[in-house]
Amino acid sequence: MEQFVFFGGKGGVGKTTVSCAYAHRCARDGVRTLVVSTDPAHSVSDVFDQQFGDEPESVAGVEGLDAMEIDPEDEMQRHLDEIREALSEQVSAAMVSEINRQLEMSHGTPGAYESALFDAFVDVMRTESEPYDRVVFDTAPTGSTLRLLGLPEFLGDWIDRLLYKRKQSIDLFEKAAVGDMEPRRLLEGDPVIERLQRRKEFFEYAGETMRNEAAFFLVFNPDQLSVNETARAIEGFTDRDLRVRGLVANKLTPSPDEDEEGRGARYLREKVETERERLAQVREGFDPPLVAEIESRTTEVRGDVLADVAASLDVEPSVTHD
Repeated sequence: MEQFVFFGGKGGVGKTTVSCAYAHRCARDGVRTLVVSTDPAHSVSDVFDQQFGDEPESVAGVEGLDAMEIDPEDEMQRHLDEIREALSEQVSAAMVSEINRQLEMSHGTPGAYESALFDAFVDVMRTESEPYDRVVFDTAPTGSTLRLLGLPEFLGDWIDRLLYKRKQSIDLFEKAAVGDMEPRRLLEGDPVIERLQRRKEFFEYAGETMRNEAAFFLVFNPDQLSVNETARAIEGFTDRDLRVRGLVANKLTPSPDEDEEGRGARYLREKVETERERLAQVREGFDPPLVAEIESRTTEVRGDVLADVAASLDVEPSVTHD
């Protein structure tokens, strides 16, 4: 199994439960593991009954397991502050207030949230992952995750165009030098080009890592809406040259005992039959295999119950070494 493992899916299907259960299993098997939440709901703290922040912290009672939660709002503000600082060093004082105004306006624009969150989890992959054999990401709902995973290609091409325009404008400026004045060779050490180049390398790393060092699993519930969403998600991953490794069916209805009768038992049997039809639809119509069928529990999935859930996951915890 690759170092980076992502669990995604429609909101409310139980990604956090599955992510934490898998991370728990990895740690119990001696794999040094970090579980990272990029979901605004931040339920990882609830699962382990322990508050986590944006730095890895040990999970109490589970040796070899750390956890962290990335706050999207904090990351977006940090992202904008970095842009503000970088631009303020490159423009006149008169432009600083306008930059601040534009950045404040961008806080709520489409894509700002995704861009900041993408930077955050790629930073985890680059800077926080070294001590760990496995990093498990509990991602935001599928639509947001797919937009995040599509950023490397989209922004990489966009940065290429910006680099070309910047170099072209500097070249024209130098050629406009008059008289005996020597061109100032502004390309060398140009701060804008340097920043764009760093961003280009950042996105190249992200795209390469997610294609070659990451495994993606989708969690779904056995209802038609969730199944349809999963089908669309698989297509979205395929369009981005990313392969979904497997599917996790969560919140399955337990069957009543054979001797149980009455309205409740009939309802459960009908529900179980409908869910089996949905699972058959997934097995026959979807390319990624079903790697887990997890029944609903009457108690919250915490502590020792995580190990029980993890046992249902046919996802290899061991690490593949090159």
